[in-house]
Amino acid sequence: MKERSENIRRKLLPAGTFLLIILIWWALSAGGVVPAYMLPSPVDVCKAFVRDFPNLMHHALVSVKEAVYGLLIGAALAFVLACTMDRFLRLEEAVFPLLVVTQTIPTIAVAPLLVLWMGFGMAPKIVLVIITTFFPIAVSLLDGFKSVDTDAIALMRSMNATRWQIFRHVKFPTALPSFFSGLRISASYAVVGAVISEWLGGFEGLGVYMTRVRKAYAFDKMFAVIILITAISLLLMATVNLLRRLSMPWLRPDEEHFEKY
Repeated sequence: MKERSENIRRKLLPAGTFLLIILIWWALSAGGVVPAYMLPSPVDVCKAFVRDFPNLMHHALVSVKEAVYGLLIGAALAFVLACTMDRFLRLEEAVFPLLVVTQTIPTIAVAPLLVLWMGFGMAPKIVLVIITTFFPIAVSLLDGFKSVDTDAIALMRSMNATRWQIFRHVKFPTALPSFFSGLRISASYAVVGAVISEWLGGFEGLGVYMTRVRKAYAFDKMFAVIILITAISLLLMATVNLLRRLSMPWLRPDEEHFEKY
């Protein structure tokens, strides 16, 4: 009973905070504290969302494809590189500093170059998502490999286990929580990366939609698309949470730290 009440409390607190933010937003808009053309009311935003729903869904589908494709490719590349760096120490010493340097380059500065090199299609958007999501997964997975109990590895070696057997039965299961932590972070970045790349060139996508409504000063539609981007990001993160539970059924509920959030 105590655990159940604790779960209810954890769910009610964020919901209450969200409702409080909506009420403050509505009060500022309805009271004229902020002009309506700068801060449309939640009612106007909902009306704009419903009125332009088919158009929003069309652009959202494009952005979701770019985000998912980029996230999957970025996760695969990060997994391969992390495993390789864990296997070859010299490679880690040579490559890891370069990975850190790539994260100091602003995404907004890379996007125009990708559009220039690859055109206005889906390819530059996917590449930017890969660049955005690659690093958190690679670093988290590499840290997970390094956190393996050395005594467990020594025990496996004493039993004449091969490198593959050690990786399969010790390293990989130990690193899975770190992998999904990085994947969850990258999932939150994926949609944002796709939208940013669409700002600088493209024909479809939520970023293109945002650019058009901003130039038309339709800020109710602008807020509607922001809410939609947030919802898509939360949905991707929830999907990662589901995959985590399915991939690691041995974890107890109290060990699933990020599930609380």
